[in-house]
Amino acid sequence: MRRSILALFVALAALAPLQAQAPRALSVPYAEFTLANGLHVILHRDASVPTVAVNVWYHVGSGHERPGRTGFAHLFEHLMFEGSKHVPEGAFDEWLEAAGANNNGSTSSDRTNYIIDLPSNALELALFLESDRMGYLLDTMSPAVVDGQRDVVKNERRQGVENAPYGQAFIELGTMLYPEGHPYSWPTIGYMEDLTAASHQDVVDFFRMYYAPNNASLVIAGDIDLDEARRLVEKWFSEIPRGAPVPPIAPPALTLTDVARKTITDRVQLPRVYLAWHTPAQYAPGDAALDLAANLLASGKNSRLYKRLVYDMQIAQDVFAFQQSQALGSVFLVVATARPGQSLARLQEVIDEEIARLAAGPLDPRELERARTQIEASFYRSMERVGGFSGKANQLNQYYVATGMPDFFEEDLSRYRAIAPNDIQSAVSAYLPRGRRVELSVVPGDQ
Repeated sequence: MRRSILALFVALAALAPLQAQAPRALSVPYAEFTLANGLHVILHRDASVPTVAVNVWYHVGSGHERPGRTGFAHLFEHLMFEGSKHVPEGAFDEWLEAAGANNNGSTSSDRTNYIIDLPSNALELALFLESDRMGYLLDTMSPAVVDGQRDVVKNERRQGVENAPYGQAFIELGTMLYPEGHPYSWPTIGYMEDLTAASHQDVVDFFRMYYAPNNASLVIAGDIDLDEARRLVEKWFSEIPRGAPVPPIAPPALTLTDVARKTITDRVQLPRVYLAWHTPAQYAPGDAALDLAANLLASGKNSRLYKRLVYDMQIAQDVFAFQQSQALGSVFLVVATARPGQSLARLQEVIDEEIARLAAGPLDPRELERARTQIEASFYRSMERVGGFSGKANQLNQYYVATGMPDFFEEDLSRYRAIAPNDIQSAVSAYLPRGRRVELSVVPGDQ
């Protein structure tokens, strides 16, 4: 009898993990409302730890700039920390650090976001600071302040572009991938001559157009009382006036119908090749399949390109691939650095062979499952925290802006779970053709 009972417990123990592994629908509960001035607010309660994330998205990125006046969105990422009407210069960071908070900002082609992660009992401080720079930044944004941060941004560009190995490559890729005047044709950090030419009035006009409450969304996530959080938002943000309607972006049609090739020199020791294609926009059909394709090609030492180029043939120093998902259309990139004495032509030949093999199939089921599991594990790791650039607060904002549905978590993850091997083959065949792409080579030289 004891042996029978023991056997039953062993059988049940073996079944339990199988039941726990079955995928369950994800849901991140939230409340949302919109103030009279147009500010959209999303609240999410997570009381697992006594912290809160305040996450603001301004729906403006480098893609909203215009030729001759680039780099403004990134410039404002700096200006927004320089003080406002009721916050002296330097106090923004000082007051938050005194409360045990972290804060930061980032800029992309499509948006600018600002994050504050702090103890939940300091929530009102964060909302006061965010509201003051949204409503009263221009009160202290003098020409001297603009000039000071303009110089900071210029120096950042020198460090990250002009004086960084391979730093010019992504500047060149933008001009090769997109026609002149396309919102994605210039770099997020802007052109040096545009930053120099921008007047104080240019910067003021840009702020008035894009940094109004009706062009922003605010997420508060963490250990909060929903009613109290709403009261504080209304207290600090309601008096800020609505801005003028923001005109939609109308990019020109893409015209990449052939292979665009270019070679540039840089003060580097090893040559590097960049292959780039136009691909579907973020969350559009094909976007997730190409995420998985990039993982299969170059994520980890067992990936196809890494194993062949770096491990087996030993002709590449490194290789990586990714689907750069964007609102107006994405880019798929494969980048490989040659080892000493190896040619970029040979690297490119092997890359083309592996892309063709991926398109032709068949895919090893274990290979696909490994890629899917890596993406899913990264997805869950992001959901474990509320703050930062990858936590739930930022993700709620991203989903709202991109889809209108803050709780898009299950739908997002389901995109990857639903992909079959032939979906990846079809996406690679359709979007990564050998005859329609950009080929950029960076070789050692004087400049």
